[in-house]
Amino acid sequence: MSKEASGNKHTLREEARKAKLRIKSGFWADCQNDMQDKLERARAQGLNESKAGRYFAAQVTAKVEGKKEDEFYLRVKEMLLSEGEVSDAIGRLTDKEYYATLSYEEKQRYTLTISEKYLRALERFRAECEFETLVK
Repeated sequence: MSKEASGNKHTLREEARKAKLRIKSGFWADCQNDMQDKLERARAQGLNESKAGRYFAAQVTAKVEGKKEDEFYLRVKEMLLSEGEVSDAIGRLTDKEYYATLSYEEKQRYTLTISEKYLRALERFRAECEFETLVK
């Protein structure tokens, strides 16, 4: 057995152990009850129940996968919380030192990438604002 296959086997075994612990601890039953509660509150507040369900399911998935917060998203969130949506958001999020080292074409590509990431982060922020009130 190759070293890589052995590493994958250990990883698979570890993930299976974690999944078994989640089942034994009642993690999924708690998630289901929590999700039902949040969906009922969303319905009562007139929010889109399907959209709320997708939002909260993504949160559970991130928790199970152990995803850490994206640093770019945290920067966008901080900017939005402190100043709201600003017209120069892309400029504020641009790494000026890195940008200065790029060619014209690379600058265009970098700016487009930052713009796309900002729009995804803004969409996520808006969803959080809409649904986080249900958590409390």
